Amino acid sequence: MTLSKRARGGGAWFVLSAALLWGTTGTAQTFAPADFDPVVIGGLRLAIGGAVLMLLALGRGEIGQLRSWPLKPVLLAAAATATYQVCFFAAVAKTGVAVGTVVGIGSAPIAAGLIGYFFRGERPGRRWGGATLLAIIGCSLLALSSSQTEVQINPVGLLLALAAGTAYAAYTFAIKGLLKDHTPNAVMAVIVCVAAILLLPLFLGRELSWVLQPAAIAVVCYLGLFTMALSYWLFARGLLAVPVTTAVTLTLAEPMTAALLGVVVVGEKLPIPAWGGLLLIVCGLLILALPSRLSKTARV
Repeated sequence: MTLSKRARGGGAWFVLSAALLWGTTGTAQTFAPADFDPVVIGGLRLAIGGAVLMLLALGRGEIGQLRSWPLKPVLLAAAATATYQVCFFAAVAKTGVAVGTVVGIGSAPIAAGLIGYFFRGERPGRRWGGATLLAIIGCSLLALSSSQTEVQINPVGLLLALAAGTAYAAYTFAIKGLLKDHTPNAVMAVIVCVAAILLLPLFLGRELSWVLQPAAIAVVCYLGLFTMALSYWLFARGLLAVPVTTAVTLTLAEPMTAALLGVVVVGEKLPIPAWGGLLLIVCGLLILALPSRLSKTARV
């Protein structure tokens, strides 16, 4: 499928918009009750987002016959989506927000490049390599300079963060494949709903009374509607126009957004190296988001 520079650039902005919404997740959670459970919030986020996307897809008659959906790719994408949720939250708990975030989110573009190269024969190119390098260095500066305590590297937490980044790259590739035969609404509805079902066993034995508090309801609804339903709607449309490796690198806008919201909304202060990291992330994202003058078409 050959796309014009305008279509490819439009897809990049769709992905960036999704990443900006994902970046509000941490700030939104600061408004949750003090005793909230991150795993429960993650599961409810998937459930609400999946329900909204499913209603939209059913209303537009886009789901079609169940037998038209390939079972293995659907289960792979859903399992990877659920795995990312669990591994990322667990990594942050084990090794801290700084290391967990930079390894989990920062390793995703590398994992996407390796998966694309070895399993799909894709060559991301120098533009992707340069942009990814800038963004990853920026994420490292941002995460490490924002840490208020000495960085502690927990081996288990590190492995969980790497698993989260790999899972994110894997479900992006799986979603990209499903988009060849199904609409973005239908793909995201099915994947998110199945992922939510896979996470149901994690709710057993957990304290859920806090979910009924008004603050919890507001936070969960926001996360489900905006950081899941709307963001995945945008992300799937972006994947129609840009390669997976590019899309995964563009989502490094998520930690940048989270840091800026921390300053503006929460009142946090960033040191000078962190601002340098933000600048590097912006430069890397612009390299991918702005259309290249060197080529008139892009193949995905």
